[in-house]
Amino acid sequence: MRLSLPLAAEVAAARAIAALSRLAGAGGGTTVPGKLLTTLHPGALDRLAARLAAGAGVVSATNGKTTTAAMAAEILRPRFRLAHNAAGANLVSGVASALLAAPGAELGLFEVDEAALPEVLRRVRPRAVCLGNLFRDQLDRYGELELVAERWRDAAAKLPAEARLVVNGDDPQLAAIGRARADAVVFGLDDPRLARPALQHAADSTHCVRCGAPYTYAAAYVGHLGDYRCPACGDARPALALAAREVELHGLEGASFTLAAPEGRRRIELALPGLYNVYNALGAAALARALGASLDEIVAGLARFSPAFGRFERIAVGDRRLLVLLIKNPAGANEAVRTLVEGGAPRLAVIALNDAIADGRDVSWIWDVDFEPLLEGLERLVATGDRAAELALRFRYGGLDERAIEVEPSLARALDRGLALTPPGGELVVLPTYTAMLELQRLVAERGLARPYWERAA
Repeated sequence: MRLSLPLAAEVAAARAIAALSRLAGAGGGTTVPGKLLTTLHPGALDRLAARLAAGAGVVSATNGKTTTAAMAAEILRPRFRLAHNAAGANLVSGVASALLAAPGAELGLFEVDEAALPEVLRRVRPRAVCLGNLFRDQLDRYGELELVAERWRDAAAKLPAEARLVVNGDDPQLAAIGRARADAVVFGLDDPRLARPALQHAADSTHCVRCGAPYTYAAAYVGHLGDYRCPACGDARPALALAAREVELHGLEGASFTLAAPEGRRRIELALPGLYNVYNALGAAALARALGASLDEIVAGLARFSPAFGRFERIAVGDRRLLVLLIKNPAGANEAVRTLVEGGAPRLAVIALNDAIADGRDVSWIWDVDFEPLLEGLERLVATGDRAAELALRFRYGGLDERAIEVEPSLARALDRGLALTPPGGELVVLPTYTAMLELQRLVAERGLARPYWERAA
């Protein structure tokens, strides 16, 4: 499909802006060109997406959408030329920018913000959509969980008949969305050995989506994700088309599992640790399969995958290392803590809590995070960020001796302090919220410790 002359001119202008933004060091211009283009030509996203010969795949989730989309990209890259918003710009402007940056792309692969999902689905009209999970997050922006689920349900119902819907059946809200489409692909975990003994305090969707009675769980894996059943009306986790079985967690070094699919079984090796990354890999596998990847391609792609910045990435700092783990809501933070403790609880941690719009202004969620397992080994906490004092108070109430807590609002100085306290050969654990993670990206790039993230993601 050839572009009309006015749209072609606007695309050229937006690409020029992107190049100038990169030269200026403005975060790689990941959203600026898309914002310009969609302002100049409101239908540009629709037109650009329609030019993708192999269509598009979309990933959305509260936790893990960046990793899931990146895993799917690694699987599919040998097969297709991709347009992928790898730097994490996941609003309409970010998707438009990704299409602008890849004029020869055959397949679009986009992670999409929960609130932006209905509009992106309407405009991109993807071949396949993966819905990974729904947890409570940024209530001041998204509203209650049920409102997001309702919007997703309406958007999924309007997908083209030929689009494949892939859902995490371990999430009751997503299983309900999947039931509305007879050909929905359901994935989930099937290894009760790794279940928690009980639902966590921060679990969200714990009541039946049909009748409102409390679910009973044969296995609870991550938050409310698991093998559930309503004793009142019989609503239950649907049959799994793709399942992770025989899961092995290797501390902070990785994880492995058997992927069971209709075509057969394959052993998957991941360089990322934690049960939630098994979920991310399952979602990526299911989406890539819906877009044409074979099981062998899925195994090879996941084996090649390395983490995105902030998602269990290790960065060398002289004779020390940083281990960076994004935390942004109770469910994700609880899994980061769980994985750290299983790999050996750190003696020292820098935790950064911001309250920018992208983080959510309301930081009361930190009181729902089960930080307490960290305290068994934690000897020093450096609390930083815009709300460092509140974070310090949370740990003080959790039982950490106030003499073990340092409050340093400046992330740069907190990082320096943490590194100074880290012995040679040691590893400093840094747990930032989203905008703190972006600031940390900038700091390590400015210090020459890593390339700017937008360059690595290009």
